[in-house]
Formats: sequence, structure tokens, C-alpha cells
Amino acid sequence: MGHLSAGFSAGAPAGLEGGAAFFCGARFVCEDVWANPHPAASINTTSSHLILFSRRTGYDPGDIGRIKKVPYDLIVIGSGPGGYSAAIRAGQFGLKTALIEKQAKLGGTCLLVGCIPTKSLLQTADVWDRFVHSEAEGIHCENPRLDYPKVKDRKDGIVNKHSKGVEMLLKRAKVERISGFATLKGGGKVEVTSDSGTQTLEAKNIIIATGSEARMLPGMQPDADFILTNIEILNLTSVPKSLIVIGAGAVGVEFASIFKRFGADVTVIEMLPRIVPVEDEDISKELERSFKKQKIRVETGARAENIRKTANGVSLTLTTKEGKQETLQAEKLLVAVGRKPNTEKIGLENTKVELDRGFIKVDAHQMTAEPGVYAIGDVVAGTPQLAHVATREGMIAVAHMAGKPAIPINKTRIPGCTYTEPGIGSVGLTEAQARAQGRKVKIGKFPFVGNSRATILGHHDGFIKVVADEQYGEILGVHIIGPEGFELVAEAVAAMEAEATVDVMMQTIHAHPTLYEAVGEAFNAVYGLSINA
Repeated sequence: MGHLSAGFSAGAPAGLEGGAAFFCGARFVCEDVWANPHPAASINTTSSHLILFSRRTGYDPGDIGRIKKVPYDLIVIGSGPGGYSAAIRAGQFGLKTALIEKQAKLGGTCLLVGCIPTKSLLQTADVWDRFVHSEAEGIHCENPRLDYPKVKDRKDGIVNKHSKGVEMLLKRAKVERISGFATLKGGGKVEVTSDSGTQTLEAKNIIIATGSEARMLPGMQPDADFILTNIEILNLTSVPKSLIVIGAGAVGVEFASIFKRFGADVTVIEMLPRIVPVEDEDISKELERSFKKQKIRVETGARAENIRKTANGVSLTLTTKEGKQETLQAEKLLVAVGRKPNTEKIGLENTKVELDRGFIKVDAHQMTAEPGVYAIGDVVAGTPQLAHVATREGMIAVAHMAGKPAIPINKTRIPGCTYTEPGIGSVGLTEAQARAQGRKVKIGKFPFVGNSRATILGHHDGFIKVVADEQYGEILGVHIIGPEGFELVAEAVAAMEAEATVDVMMQTIHAHPTLYEAVGEAFNAVYGLSINA
């Protein structure tokens, strides 16, 4: 056996060195073939050695030199927050895992061209705004200057740092990274195409985490100069003098908030009756009021038509909700009308995966109709396109395939955050949704103007609104707009997950002076018992 071991270990691929381990752990199912790359390292053996090899592996002695590789327990397609988190968790559970990513950098839309770079710009906008309005705090800044290329460099540095961090985390979890475009071939097989060629991999389980991309208006294509999506606007090297934003969801209003504070003249156009339409109606009204106070023009129930490029930017025809028409011109146009799932050209036709308007149907454990194939994140039908939702769905999918406890997502406990000024954080049912379900509700509302910490920060616009069941005090929803609203919502999420009632939260001691004590006041306000308002 010693001669046989020496001959194989001379040229064995990673993970197959060491003759005894090589034979004893044999689970060779895939079609990939390994041939001894060192002919000079001949296999000196006897017939008795080969008979022993055959008994231990189940292979005929003639198979020596073309042993088949071990398949993966899991292949993850896509390296966004959902994909890389799922891969790492699989590695922690001891599953042999590979992650396929077509882009050079890891992290997906959220890290590369979404959540992270956008929040970097929003942080800089906050700092810049304080410099511009620092006199009230006794700080005099003469002729402050915004160096936007440096702002962009900082943003890019943050992205690169965390992308490399993802790479390190995957290595630590022993996840194999494979570069290329993945296509499902059915039967647990995935074809990967890259510059170096095509290979076919096999796995017991597959997670589709291919994310989404910006939707465009019919007949339009983005470009680097005038008509922008979230990708192009993040690559600008200067602040435009004017910006029109079509779409007032989270992406649209965040960029409006960024560039207005950087000095651009901003107009927001929304076809629906209100901005941030997924939020509670009171939140929408407050953000629109705040935007107008900041001199951001907001047009709801409006249409943008006849969009065309000009010598200096973009021109369009605005039709207001009153039916009046007006020609608008701007240096840049941002299209932020939603995102479409990346489910085309990934081989779904080779599987039993079912679609709903391009989104993948899954069960409570993220399984599709194709055995062994799961889907998470922006491609999934019925859940919001949020990075933290993708991550949680990844945890559920991996736990399920590993035979671990897997609690399905409760859609009423998913927090939503919008990082405007003022910031928004919400979880659970809106007031309108609760009433539409026939619930008898009580509302508690506390304004930040009554919170001393908000006054100290100079940001006391907004409020916290609690929607509660009238009879039992069940917390049905919490909706926040104000300073750090996207951070403050965490207490409400934890309370709802723990099934705490309004009474329990009223008895919870909140430190003073803090922003989050306003959350406690809002719970007290459900019964008309808030102190500072």
C-alpha cells in the first residue's frame, strides 16, 4: 500500500493528498477526472494492492488515474449578503461549499453599488450639512469646500475594504470561490462559464442568490452622462447642478436627500399618490413635508414623459396630478422605479423552478419546486428586496438542508429602513393595513420635538408611531421618522419578535437623555400616558 500512496500523492489535487485518506474517504460521484500529472512518478504496485484498492473504494483497478472528485454539498450562485452569508453558514455547519460569482469583486449589489456606497455618501452629506449650518453651535467655518472626488474615493475605499473582507470570511469558512457565470443544468448540475473555459459542477443542494438590477423606463437605456441608475450615479465625479429623480421609493428619496444637501437643485417625481409608498401614510406625509422644507420639489401622482437628452443634460414633460403640463430640464436624471430579479438566462428552463412575474416561488424554507434547489433574496416572490431579508432567507435555507432547526420568516417582523434626513425605520403593519384586516387598534404617537437628545442634535422633526391591538396590547407595528430612525426601529423589532406587549414596553426603563427613550414614550402614548408631549 505504501507504493500506491506515494504514487498518487505526488500529483494529487488539493484535498486528495495522502494515500490512506485519499482511499478511505472516497465519495466519488462527479464527472470531473483527475489524471496523474507526473508520469515519472509511476504507480509501483502489485495485484494484491489493486485488489485492496478495489475493495476499499468500489472502483475497478482500471479506474486508477481517473478518480472522480467529491461533489459539493452546496453550491451558492451569487455573492451578495444573502449568498455569501449562506455560504459561510454552510461552511460553519461542515458542508462542502462553493460560491460562484461572475463579477471580479464579491459583495453583490448591496456592497458594490447599493446599500454600502449609498450610506457612505449619506454619512458625508450629514457631516457636510453640519459644517454648512454650524453657526448655531458656535462653530464658524469660513468658506467650507466640498471635495467630491475625495468623497467618492472614501466611498470606493469602504466598498473595497468590505469586499476583501467577504473574501477573507469565505476562505476562513473553507468556502471555495469559483469565478464565472453559472447556468443551472438540472439534476444538481451547474455549468460555469468563464474566460478560462466551461466546467460542470455537481451538488446535493443549490442556492440561487443572483439578486436584482435596476428597472428602466420603456425605450430607455442608462448612460454614464445623463440618464442614470444607482450604478452610474455612484460613479459621478462631481455634484450635478440639478437632478430629477423619477421614483420615490427608498433609492430615489435617499439620492434626493444626498444631492440636495451637497447643493444640487432636486426634483422628485412619483407616479403613486405619495412618496415612500410602502410606509405608513403618516410617514409619507412627514417626509414630503420635510423635503419641501429642505426645498426639494416633490410631485406625486405625476407622470414624466417625452424624456430626451439635450446638449446640457435631460429634458422631460411633467404632467402633475392636477393635469398641468410643464417642461423640466436638469443636468442629470436618475431612474429609480424599482428593481427586477436576475432570473433570466440562468437555466431555470432546465429545472422545475416556478416563476411569478419573473420572481421565484419558494416554500417556507426557501425551497423551489426543483428538488435540492433553494432561492433567496431579491429573486424570491413575496418578500421585500432587502439585504437583511436575503441574509435571513439564506440562514433558513442552509439550516433546512443541514437538518438544523429552521424557523421561517415572519413577514410582519421585517424591518424597513430608509436613510434620508429625517431617517425612517418601520416594522409590522401600518395603521391602514391593520384596520383593513378588521383589527381594532389604538395608536400611540410621540414627536421628537419632545425629546431632549433630538434637540441637542438639532434634528427634532418627525415622530414615532405605535399601532397596537386595542384589546390585548399586542404590538402590530412601529413606524419612525426622525433622527436615527433606522437605528431606533431595532427595539421595536426585538419587542415584536419576543411578543412583548405595549404594557411590557411601558415598564421597560429607557436611559435618559437618549433618542430611544422616545420609543418608550410612544408606547406610553398608546394609553395617553406619555410624559413629554
